[in-house]
Amino acid sequence: MSQEIQKPSLERAAEIALEQANKLGATAAEVGLSHSEGLSVTVRQRDVETLEHNNDTGLGITVFFGQSKASSSTSDLSPAAIQEAVQAACNIAKHTQADDAAGLADADLMATSLPDLSLDHPWNLTVEQAIELATDCEQAGLDSDTRISNSEGATVSSHRGQRIYANSHGFLGKTQSSRHSISASLIAKDERGMQRDYWYDMARDASDLSSATSVGIKAAQRTLARLGAGNVKTGSYPVLFTADVAPSLFGQLIAAIRGGALYRKASFLLDKRGEQIFPSFVHIHEQPHLLKALGSAAFDAEGVATSNRDIILDGVLQGYVLDSYAARRLGMSTTANAGGVHNLSIDSSTDMGFDGLVKQMDKGIIVTETMGMGVNIVNGDYSQGAAGFWVENGEIQYPVDEFTIASNLQDMFMKLAAIGSDIDLRGNTRCGSVLLDKMMIAAA
Repeated sequence: MSQEIQKPSLERAAEIALEQANKLGATAAEVGLSHSEGLSVTVRQRDVETLEHNNDTGLGITVFFGQSKASSSTSDLSPAAIQEAVQAACNIAKHTQADDAAGLADADLMATSLPDLSLDHPWNLTVEQAIELATDCEQAGLDSDTRISNSEGATVSSHRGQRIYANSHGFLGKTQSSRHSISASLIAKDERGMQRDYWYDMARDASDLSSATSVGIKAAQRTLARLGAGNVKTGSYPVLFTADVAPSLFGQLIAAIRGGALYRKASFLLDKRGEQIFPSFVHIHEQPHLLKALGSAAFDAEGVATSNRDIILDGVLQGYVLDSYAARRLGMSTTANAGGVHNLSIDSSTDMGFDGLVKQMDKGIIVTETMGMGVNIVNGDYSQGAAGFWVENGEIQYPVDEFTIASNLQDMFMKLAAIGSDIDLRGNTRCGSVLLDKMMIAAA
């Protein structure tokens, strides 16, 4: 992988696009560019199954003629191709209907300070080294127990890229970042059948990754734990979402307070700002400037400066998740969330980790995986297929691989009983295991 991405060419491409948009009469314009390169290797049964290199470049231009808007894109950054893409967008914009909410984010909201968030950590990984790491990862899992009978492969990947956003306000911001990962998926078999599970680690800096062998062993442990699955009786029980599953719960919160759902009046949290929707111990906030974090950003997809902010404080909804368009539709201000939230952090409510929460739950179900699309953001109804473990007397009794969990998100949020200290940092949502007071559990 090359050590330096050609920054000047991307910046010049942005300038060409904006200059051309101005020349063709656009009243405003914005352009986003990206260049990424990477390596991904998958080893299965000790053989290289896939070996992929990527080297991708793209440009997207959006032009405004008054309140009329249109976009175009190209993967060719030659001046002629850029000018052609801009011309296409301008031609379309002249035929689109004006929208009073359309336009760039306000100029005075543009980021003026672009701190170094330590997001770029190149990994000088050769193909041979990647193959060796993936092989070690898979082998560690296969060797850990004779019941590990097969593998779906172990993968090592390393990617690095640069993104540039510029607009006719004169703003130009660039972000260079890296992302590396190791993963394994294994199959276990005993006299009662077969089970599959996986594990992975991901980080900006390869030195922060777990070792390949530890990832393989963890994948094997998770797979073995699913053998001998039993049943659960239909009823209402406490539910413990593990730290790697809990982010999906808070993803539903963000979906319900996103601007698009609100101005379409398609959210169960419509007009809930200032109201209590969680217990008073819940604090959910954005931390966009954490060093090395996977969700860190100095500015959003419209160039608006990001900052720490509370979304839930003392259980009360403090604000929504808005880009400039949604904000105008709602008569509000953007929250610097064009492109999504940045390091959504859910504070722990206890010093207890997963094991402590299992003991506190005493009797109920642990959810280690959810399946399906059974969440209705309009009314909050929640129904998901799931897999996990049955707990009695504060101890795991046996795995359960086919059951349904159901409730309503408003009830789930208010019945949140504890948030563990076992925070998972491998994604954009950072939280520990989450214990809910009661949900309906139905056997498959």
